[in-house]
Amino acid sequence: MSVYPRTIAKKAAQLALAKKAHDVLVMDLRKVTSITDFFVICSADSDTHVKAVADAVLDGLKKSGVTAWHDEGYEALNWVLLDYVDVVVHIFRRDIRKFYNLERLWADAEIEVVEDKQPKDSQVQARSRTTKRKEEKGWNQK
Repeated sequence: MSVYPRTIAKKAAQLALAKKAHDVLVMDLRKVTSITDFFVICSADSDTHVKAVADAVLDGLKKSGVTAWHDEGYEALNWVLLDYVDVVVHIFRRDIRKFYNLERLWADAEIEVVEDKQPKDSQVQARSRTTKRKEEKGWNQK
């Protein structure tokens, strides 16, 4: 199955977000280097969280027909790297990400912040309360 690198990067980012990864970025490196097209970078809170995010990305992309060429970092779970040749996914523990600061190292790349598109429970509840107040006051009537 032929899949574009940008599509793989976006899918990896969404899979990481589904496991509650933090500060998810897709970096377009095509104009900066020839080593790869995209980096996906995200943070996790603990070694267990790093493993959960990495496993979710590996499994989710495999279900889409995309298999990692190489992975490393599963021993220490501080920084797991999943290499899909044109896309490299970096899953860091927060403190380790801050230390290596790949965003600064590759600052010339175009960076896209990827956020969860699903509303958080608090946002849904806030909207529900606002809608309810409007209905009580008759503001929603046509």
